[in-house]
Amino acid sequence: MRHFALIGRKLSHSFSKLYFSNKFQAEGIAADYALCELADADALCAFLRGQHNLDGFNVTIPYKESIIPMIDSLSTVAAEVGAVNCVAVRNGKLIGHNTDIEGIEATLQALDIPPCKALILGTGGAAKAVAYQLGVRNIPFLKVSREAGRGDITYSELADDIIATHHLIVNTTPLGMFPDTDSAADINYQAIGAQHRIFDLVYNPAETLFMRRAAARGAKCIGGELMLHTQAEASWRIWND
Repeated sequence: MRHFALIGRKLSHSFSKLYFSNKFQAEGIAADYALCELADADALCAFLRGQHNLDGFNVTIPYKESIIPMIDSLSTVAAEVGAVNCVAVRNGKLIGHNTDIEGIEATLQALDIPPCKALILGTGGAAKAVAYQLGVRNIPFLKVSREAGRGDITYSELADDIIATHHLIVNTTPLGMFPDTDSAADINYQAIGAQHRIFDLVYNPAETLFMRRAAARGAKCIGGELMLHTQAEASWRIWND
């Protein structure tokens, strides 16, 4: 029996256990997948010291960046992104990878994005992966943060003309995620139009309030389910490499 897991602070929203459990059953794989909620950095350190029974694990909010100094090595891509969402265990050593980028690229392809400028809402580990893939596509972007100095601009500086001229908007924050489904990015949705593409990394619920508000303005919207599935399969390939 092989053992895998997802680590994060709050995981009640996560579909990862269901996804992998169904995969293991359908493909006759002798493995299980656990959800491990870790309250703080001390709990993360304790988990990493005691994870020797795991063959690999995924990492989500808020540990994609803070885990980096605690693991043994990084893939080239994870080092370039500056965030880890997948860890392989090899002979007791922890090797960090980033499979979010594959999920992001699959979603950008599905959105059929024309040449444009982008806004990234949020500045965490997922935002770094989005920025990496936008850079690969030569799409200029601004990162929007609640706090001055963390991104390129703050929400209070996000004027209507900036929204109107940045036709790809990517939400990398947990706003709208179950169970807080009544929350959404505090932007002026009246500045969004039919030329916009909206990518919300949240996958639970499938359609967030952010997406509904943008869709009401004519924008083409996609949630995080395709990204979830793509990065999960990429993690599985890494764990079996």
